[in-house]
Amino acid sequence: MATGLEILLLVLVLVAIMGVSTLFETVRPLLVNAVVGLLVLFAVQALFGLSIAVTPIALVIVALGGLPGALVVLVLSLFGVAFVP
Repeated sequence: MATGLEILLLVLVLVAIMGVSTLFETVRPLLVNAVVGLLVLFAVQALFGLSIAVTPIALVIVALGGLPGALVVLVLSLFGVAFVP
């Protein structure tokens, strides 16, 4: 027979698994946007020889904005406003 402590631990583990699953579902689109945006930035650097400083602020812009965010970072870097190494 299961004791009260074992049942409590089982419930806590299930709640933790559900919480991690929900957190992962929330963060996954940001990770996909960040990866796509960074791939675009690195492709632009490789193809056109541009130098763009990848800073934490640039990562946030790219993660939240995706491809349009990467284009914003690219334009700001081209005009020398921000993200210039």
